[in-house]
Formats: sequence, C-alpha cells, structure tokens
Amino acid sequence: MAEQVVAKGLEGIVAAESRICKIDGMAGKLYYCGYAIEDLTEHCTFEEVTYLLLHGNLPNVAQLEDFSGKMRKSRDLAGLVIEMIRQFPGRAHPMELLQSAISYLSSSVRHKIQHSDTCDCRTTLHQVVQIASVLATFWRFRNGLGYVPARMDLSHGANFLYMLRGEEPEPLEGEIMEKCLILHAEHGFNASTFTARMVASTKSTCYCSISSAIGSLYGSLHGGANERVMEMVDSVGAKEDARAWTEKALVEKRKIMGMGHRVYKVKDPRATIIEGLLNDLAALKKESGGLNILKEIEKVVVEKMEADGKQIYPNVDFFSGAVYRLLGIDPILFTPIFAMSRVSGWLAHIMEQRVDNRLFRPKALYVGPEPFEFIPLDQR
Repeated sequence: MAEQVVAKGLEGIVAAESRICKIDGMAGKLYYCGYAIEDLTEHCTFEEVTYLLLHGNLPNVAQLEDFSGKMRKSRDLAGLVIEMIRQFPGRAHPMELLQSAISYLSSSVRHKIQHSDTCDCRTTLHQVVQIASVLATFWRFRNGLGYVPARMDLSHGANFLYMLRGEEPEPLEGEIMEKCLILHAEHGFNASTFTARMVASTKSTCYCSISSAIGSLYGSLHGGANERVMEMVDSVGAKEDARAWTEKALVEKRKIMGMGHRVYKVKDPRATIIEGLLNDLAALKKESGGLNILKEIEKVVVEKMEADGKQIYPNVDFFSGAVYRLLGIDPILFTPIFAMSRVSGWLAHIMEQRVDNRLFRPKALYVGPEPFEFIPLDQR
C-alpha cells in the first residue's frame, strides 16, 4: 500500500474551483473577479466592489444605484439588536460580539430568510452592512456614548467613522477608510474564507457561515497582526532607534510583525497601496512618527533578508494599523474592521459554494494505537 502523504494545514491542496479571486504571489498581483486591486481602490467604492464580488461583474450606473440604496437602507440597527449590544458584557472582545450579533441578526430578520437551498443572500445585505453598524455601536456603548443613526449620504467607510465618532469625518479620512475596506474585502482561500465555505457546504445559512468565519478570523494566527505591528512601533519609540531595535530582533530570531506572507514572494500589493494612504493621512494629520518607524524597519528587514537570499517583504498588516491609529481607531477594533471588510468576500464564496456544492469531508491519517482487548472495569 502506497504511503499516504499528509498535507498539514492543507498546504498545496486544491479544495475547490473559484472565479472570485486570483493571487499571483510571484508577481505581487491581486485581482477580484479579474480586476486589479490597484484599479478597484483607485476608482471604486466599497459598495461597488461588494457588487462585483457577489455578482462577478462591475455594475452599471442603474445597478449600482439600486444596490447602494439597498446597502444604505440596511445600515441602521433594529431596536432589539441595539439592546443586545447594550447588554453584551462591556469588557468582552468585539470579535465575540460580532460572532454573536450575526446569529442574533439572523433571528431578527428571520421573516426575510428562506432555507439556504433557495435563499439568494445577495438580496439580504444585513450580513455585509450591519457588521460596521454593530461595531461602531459597541464602541460607543463601551465608552458611555449613545447610538448614532446612520447617514445615507456617506460612503460605507465614511459612515462607519461617523457612527463611531458621532461627527462627520474629513473627506480624505472617509476616502481612506473606504479604500482600506476594499483592500481587505477578499483574498482567496484563507482560513476564515475556507471556514465559511466549509460551513456553507453543509447547506447551513449564510449567517451561520459568516459567524463561523468570524470565529476563525479571531484566532491569533489569522487576524490581529496589525495590532501587534503597532505594539512593535510603540516598543521602538522613534525612527532613530528603529535600526538597532530591528537588528537586535533579527539576531534574537524574533518575528517582525507584518513582514512576510504565505503567498506573496514580493511586497504585498495591498501593502504598497496602504503605504500610500498612510503617507497622505500622515500629511493631513501632521503626524509621521509611525510611518517613519515602519519605513526604517522595512528597510532593515529587506536589506538583511535579501543579503541572506530570503524574500521577506511587508504584507497588508504592516501599514494598516498605523492608518487606523491616525483615524482615531482603538487597536481592539482592528481585527473587527478586518471582518467588516472581508464579509463581502465571505458572502461571495458562500454563494459560489452553493452553485456546485459538495460537502467537505477530508480524511485523517490515523496514527493512534492498534486495537486493544477490552478490559472490564473491575480488572483495570
């Protein structure tokens, strides 16, 4: 009998076909449904990109107007959902709230949901839209502030900042938040997306599938790297100390957070875009300390790694935390913001999984003991 090969972490295993996302790790390219991420962030709104992911094509003017209207009408939370957030333990992590809120939301709009065999979740957009509203409301309640009703005239990113702060953000802030959401909306068969598809393969609802994906993203090996990056920046303190700090960390074989990627062998294209956004925001805020530290860390790591023949470059998390900090967002919200972005991709994959569904049922290679003779309790 041929020896069975175990692919730990399913690395290298092709589990399904997909038309949603293409990643060229060697060239540093990312495409959503055939469109380059650079073009999407430059020219599209998050609502437009969500339409693209769910429908496979960019909308025309009439289609976008109708779709955006549906998304914006779904922004405000029902009274029962607001009360659920208010009663949620104040010191709980917001990822735990989001996972619970999605399940609660499913029940609150139950009259609109059909069985997953027939439900077209492209028309029930609460799953995508209300994560942002839930997160902003949680933060306000946690800080003793009141609920802020949504604004229908703002983009998804700008409205999130408005509901979070209670005041309209500056145009550049809203634009940058919008672009960050687009950059995080989709990225192939990562852990949380595969979790969503696996649950969807059982013919569970899109709400249950998204809730499970949030649970996967909460894990320290998936979400949260940009929060660790900002802890690193604070530890360094100043650009003048960045080279010595980084060299010491490399000698001690400590992980430099935000550097390196499982797929990209060059600089993550999303990191390049977010670096540009950080430059713009730092100029607006007249605060470039974090940016300067990050650039120096990147310079040292790339120099050292290339000298050793290794390909280690910044990923999307390297600069995103610094952007969120300049937007006045607390680090505990960084991973939930990842969820409120990626939910568009999760839902797209759930819908794609349903088209030609097959229940995921991988095998395990048994390495336990050979069968024992049973020993009665009084003889053990």
